[in-house]
Amino acid sequence: MTSVIDSGQALEHAGAGASTSLTREAELRDWIALLKPRVMTLVVFTGLIGLLVAPGHLHPVLAFTAVLCIAVGAGACGAINMWYDRDIDALMRRTRNRPIPAGRIAPGEALGFGVTLAVASVIIMGLAVNPTAGALLALSIGFYVFVYTMWLKRRTPQNIVIGGAAGAFPAVVGWAAVTGSVDLLPLILFAIVFFWTPPHFWSLALWANDDYRRANVPMLPVVAGAKETRRQIVLYSLLLVPLSLAPWAIGFAGTVYALAAAIMDAGFLLSVWRVARDRQDAAGVSLTNDAPARAAFKYSIVYLFVLFAALAVDRLAG
Repeated sequence: MTSVIDSGQALEHAGAGASTSLTREAELRDWIALLKPRVMTLVVFTGLIGLLVAPGHLHPVLAFTAVLCIAVGAGACGAINMWYDRDIDALMRRTRNRPIPAGRIAPGEALGFGVTLAVASVIIMGLAVNPTAGALLALSIGFYVFVYTMWLKRRTPQNIVIGGAAGAFPAVVGWAAVTGSVDLLPLILFAIVFFWTPPHFWSLALWANDDYRRANVPMLPVVAGAKETRRQIVLYSLLLVPLSLAPWAIGFAGTVYALAAAIMDAGFLLSVWRVARDRQDAAGVSLTNDAPARAAFKYSIVYLFVLFAALAVDRLAG
């Protein structure tokens, strides 16, 4: 009998231990979710490419430190953004299960987490790598938090246009980590990401239109309607194409990059053309068919990855 009781107690302890482990794993996932890891992936990648194509040499340990600081800084932006936007996140189907609106992480804890990461990333970048890279990282974090999140997002349909500058900084930061300065090429990479952001994000906004309307966020489809949003997507895409070829035009990149850019540009324009010809409600009240916008949003992510990867391959192979 004693052995049976002992076995039962052992099973209870094992079950409690497994439950605790699952709880801790869930909590860890929530803290990671605060960092917006999907967004962070693209930010880190563009920052890494800026570092790889920059002239000069950076010790591997310092290079890893620079990329890590860019990642941590991007994660800090995500955490602070979720803290500030917790009220509208709770209203949108796409975001209502995030850790703060779902009640799994307290707002104050998320803010403290984000601020700590932001300060740490800037200090380490400035001291371990160089002051220029640290200052640019601080500028990008400050721009995303104060200019985009707190000022523009809830006030103007041009929020993503101006705020897109925050997402365009990482390549410049990566370049500065190696060179300690800013040159023409990183500014071109900045411009590519800057003009890529509106068609990328407005494609998302078209099929998430009802969410933004419910949360009273003045995204372009909500304020100006689907027709005007499609027109703006086409306009920015046409400006993006020549910019994507600029690294080749100024002689920084060769044939490999030029071919990759031309192919990806053709695909980008095709996806945009499908969005443009999708005759949705001109007032933007009911977007009945979100398939073209959804496809354009997904392609735009692949587009930027391939474009920047081709630049790195071209430079390293050359």
